Amino acid sequence: MTFHPQPTAGPATPWAFPAPERLTLGNGMTVLHCHRPGQQLVAVDLVVDAPLAAEPAGLDGVANILARALNEGTATLTAEEYAAELERAGATLDAHADHPAVRVSLEVPASRLERGLTLLAEALRAPALPEDEIERLVANRLDEITHEQANPARRAAKALYATLFDSADRLSRPRSGSTDTVRAIDRAAVKAFYDAHLRPATTTAVVVGDLTGTDLTALLESTLGTWTGTPAEASVHAPVSADDKARVVIVDRPGSVQTQLLIGRVGPDRHDPTWAAQLLGTYCLGGTLTSRLDRVLREEKGYTYGVRAFAQPLRSAADGSGRALLAISGSVDTASTGPALADTWTILRTLAAEGLTDAEREEAVQFLVGVAPLRYETAGSVAGTLADQVEQDLPDDYQAEVYRRLAELGTEAATEAVVAAFPPERLVTVLVGDAAAIADDVRELGIGEVTVIAN
Repeated sequence: MTFHPQPTAGPATPWAFPAPERLTLGNGMTVLHCHRPGQQLVAVDLVVDAPLAAEPAGLDGVANILARALNEGTATLTAEEYAAELERAGATLDAHADHPAVRVSLEVPASRLERGLTLLAEALRAPALPEDEIERLVANRLDEITHEQANPARRAAKALYATLFDSADRLSRPRSGSTDTVRAIDRAAVKAFYDAHLRPATTTAVVVGDLTGTDLTALLESTLGTWTGTPAEASVHAPVSADDKARVVIVDRPGSVQTQLLIGRVGPDRHDPTWAAQLLGTYCLGGTLTSRLDRVLREEKGYTYGVRAFAQPLRSAADGSGRALLAISGSVDTASTGPALADTWTILRTLAAEGLTDAEREEAVQFLVGVAPLRYETAGSVAGTLADQVEQDLPDDYQAEVYRRLAELGTEAATEAVVAAFPPERLVTVLVGDAAAIADDVRELGIGEVTVIAN
């Protein structure tokens, strides 16, 4: 029997996060573009300078409704016609609002890039914002709020942000608004927010994909460049401050058979020199099934299906600094709430006393650096990360530099960063569960004053 020769691997080639090029359109829009041969699905991500902090008082959620309404028709196309045109182009258009900006994302085949950009430009330049569609989007958001209240993870996040941040800070309130504020939103409010904050001069577009044979500057000028608006300065974000005095908030859900845990504080974000080390150390603490938290709470004790530690950047201040939410999240059965918290604090204290091991550091580096070429295989993933950098006022080579530093970091640096990120005496703990069943056990742990609130 003759077998086909087994293929052999070619020589390894070095990988680095793609480096973008920049240009500026005549209307003032900044563009980052990245040619990715073979990526026939082009990704276009827009970072629109319309932060949640700019929402008028009592209208939290208006930025989110505007973002959702951008593909609900234009001056020349009804909502149904606009959706049909996107479908004919093989394109998808999504938008959402977050604390730093409104993000608009288009994916379209390279062969239909001009049509996709034309539709995107029309949505930005002349959105119809029809009253009936605004009313529908408001009703949908009100329904979502009801479901979020019933979702333990979402309820825990809402309580943590409300606890950490002052009530005057937009960070303390739900990104997409509360029942009272969303009910107050109408077409006039959405149109006013659009008129006040959406303009090309303070928008950055990121274009990633196979741009072979494309005169990108001319194409963008004839599409996104037709969006005009008054000049404006970029928004200035206030510094992030938070009260991370150790305490426990229990959101009472009588009869709940499990408890949702969310333990967090505010710490360094991507602007801080320790970010790469913090990323590495946090992965060792709770980034995978073999991390310390999972190894004890899941594998040894059987309290949970999984616990994760993470860092989520919040917003960048005018001075170039920023802060991130550093948190541990998971769920345990109700009876194991006290023991699981006790073991979590033991893990954190042991980490501070003994540090990470070289084996833990090596495994984390192998994953974080080794998986990067796969993670950024698509144009959409590259565009999204470049847009994140724009949103957070980071240099264009930031992500490439992070991977370089990760590969070089030692175990001691990762240990110092994660210990500083999760000091046991500075953690705010939110528990969503049956207060009658868990409150006494939690008080006995001495991890902070316990407050019980209704769901």
